[in-house]
Amino acid sequence: MLTSIVMLTYNKIAHTQTCIESIREYTEQGTYELIVVDNGSTDGTLEWLQQQPDIRAILNTENQGFPKGCNQGIAIANGDSILLLNNDTIVTRNWLPNLTTCLFSSPDIGAVGAVTNNCSYSQSIPVNYQNTPEMQSFAAAYNQSDPAKWEERLKLVGFCMLIKKSVVDEVGLLDEVFTPGNYEDDDYSLRIRLAGYRLMLCTDTFIHHFGSISFKDNNALFAQLLRDNAKKFEDKWGFNPVYSTFMRNEIVAMMDPVSERTMRVLEVGCACGGILLKIKHTFKEVELYGIELNENAARSARLIADVTVGDIEQLQLNYPAEFFDVIIMADVLEHMADPWKILKQLRNYLRSDGKVVASIPNVMHFSVIRDMLNGFWNYQDAGILDRTHLRFFTLHEIGKMFGECGFTNLVFNFTSIPASEGDLKFINDLAEITNKNLISQYMSYQYLVKASKIPEAAP
Repeated sequence: MLTSIVMLTYNKIAHTQTCIESIREYTEQGTYELIVVDNGSTDGTLEWLQQQPDIRAILNTENQGFPKGCNQGIAIANGDSILLLNNDTIVTRNWLPNLTTCLFSSPDIGAVGAVTNNCSYSQSIPVNYQNTPEMQSFAAAYNQSDPAKWEERLKLVGFCMLIKKSVVDEVGLLDEVFTPGNYEDDDYSLRIRLAGYRLMLCTDTFIHHFGSISFKDNNALFAQLLRDNAKKFEDKWGFNPVYSTFMRNEIVAMMDPVSERTMRVLEVGCACGGILLKIKHTFKEVELYGIELNENAARSARLIADVTVGDIEQLQLNYPAEFFDVIIMADVLEHMADPWKILKQLRNYLRSDGKVVASIPNVMHFSVIRDMLNGFWNYQDAGILDRTHLRFFTLHEIGKMFGECGFTNLVFNFTSIPASEGDLKFINDLAEITNKNLISQYMSYQYLVKASKIPEAAP
């Protein structure tokens, strides 16, 4: 079994050398070929690559960007699998055998990825090492192949992505519309899934990742690139690649297991199915259902769940009465004209011991109050004052709404955002003229609520 490791370089020679040295040390000879595509480095990388007999180098005179550079490397690959690996990584003991074991464990697995110390989309884990030797010791103990630690995902971050060559042949190359880079891995992940393959995150495999060393030299340009390429993704697929793929681990953490039967879960506003997929991994024996307004996002969610497309406030639901153990409404109630009506309606589809789990923005957050006191109520593209929000709630009003709609035993949690010293002073000053017991409510950005159905009274 041969793996073609495809790596792009653009300056940063020290990182490149460190990464390649780790590959040589921690990867069995004869199991891989190393293809490096240089995008016009001027720091000695080109000359160094030419002196490495075990590297197949493609030397571009100009920076071709990440997608095209990867495609150049893939085009000459001889392996049974293609590994897209960033040059700002350090690989570790058992890294490639572990990934390969997962990739070829089932014909419907198309690509796999590793966990790391620095990555988006919950693909990182906490670490406490202080240097490379400590990191390698940590990884040597951590990297024990275990199928129980493989988790299906909507997408894999492309810093370390191992793909079957047969899947590459079927799906095609990376889309170069995302040049110079970012969101080509989101795009490729979706294409692999739509072709009928699963993506697996190997949480039994750790490598070190420094993180976007080339792109983040200019933070302003990098932020603009992210916005531009997210727009390209949305134009291509019809949904936002960030908002529609959220997993919301904190929502799943609010759920209770069900014993002695398969759990049935409905998510209203399931988007691409990120939360549902996390539930599938966490609870194992589940039947997943969804309702989603965006037909394009629902196309992704339908790969893992029974999804109905439409507006919950307009749909005629065909579920049996008392069918679901849990109904999830993550950031949807505030978008409804009549959330009270929907809560009462959905209550009929909950089992007698069923629960609703919801997340709702807190209009009492200090940032909203401060702006309002200064005469501002600025609607935004996202956040508490999202311009698509129709309803606004405080903690008291959330409890009141659920009580009026037939729910009891409310359990609350909350999310927050960082507060500066000035923010904290404003919060304390506000509490002085209102009530010091309200400080936590001023700091709560969003409430998470779990509510139990009030049983019907006996006739």
